Amino acid sequence: MGRFTGLPAFLRDRRLTHAGLTLALVAVLVCTTPLGATAAPVQPRLSPTCDATADSIAGTGTSQQLITVIAATPRSTSASLELYQRVGACWRAVAGPFAAFVGSHGLSSHKHEGDDTTPLGLFAIQSTIYGSNPNPGVRFTYHRLVCGDWWDEDSRSGLYNHFVHLPCGAAPRFAGDSEALWKIRPQYEYFAALAYNRSPVVPGRGSAIFLHVSKGHPTTGCVSVATDELLRVLLALRRGDHPLIDITTPQLLGQ
Repeated sequence: MGRFTGLPAFLRDRRLTHAGLTLALVAVLVCTTPLGATAAPVQPRLSPTCDATADSIAGTGTSQQLITVIAATPRSTSASLELYQRVGACWRAVAGPFAAFVGSHGLSSHKHEGDDTTPLGLFAIQSTIYGSNPNPGVRFTYHRLVCGDWWDEDSRSGLYNHFVHLPCGAAPRFAGDSEALWKIRPQYEYFAALAYNRSPVVPGRGSAIFLHVSKGHPTTGCVSVATDELLRVLLALRRGDHPLIDITTPQLLGQ
């Protein structure tokens, strides 16, 4: 991109209205934003009406943001994902619905390690968002993945279901299906970790349940959506609003 050398000719036309001049200046500034700059957090538009489905979800407490992942049945491998914001006493849609994938063996209320199901239930979003790409502008703590970043999925390990950093090139002592996070693309270009099996951590109950970039097919237990749609959700989340994610079916919602 060439250097900005002054106002274009159309901006020097005195016949422009103030409104037209303002819009033109905005266009110039947008077009001359340096490549690679961090994106500003999304300012989502609220639905004008309350959402009966989101309002029916129990246990949201004082949370102000809610992600719903609704699959047709527990055996489904795809779902619909939507983001809501609490306004007064009800939930209003912010983004979505987006097509999502869940586990290749569907959903389960009795998940265990390696069963390729996504856990049913209502979970918090952990305080750090991760990714192998630069921070897109999230309002959470962001950790850009580097060599040596792992997720411990060994149910015999003392750090089971936790992020672990080791010196680059060091062999981990934990085994199982533990993941070298920095090597996995496109799934982990951006992801949020769900607070599943965390308080307390139960050995063998399942680990590394993420909301991540889709690879176009069912997952081993995570929830995945297309990159642009995932970023719309992640950029809208505010840590102070204590966002939750509910993974469910219409039957469980009483529909």
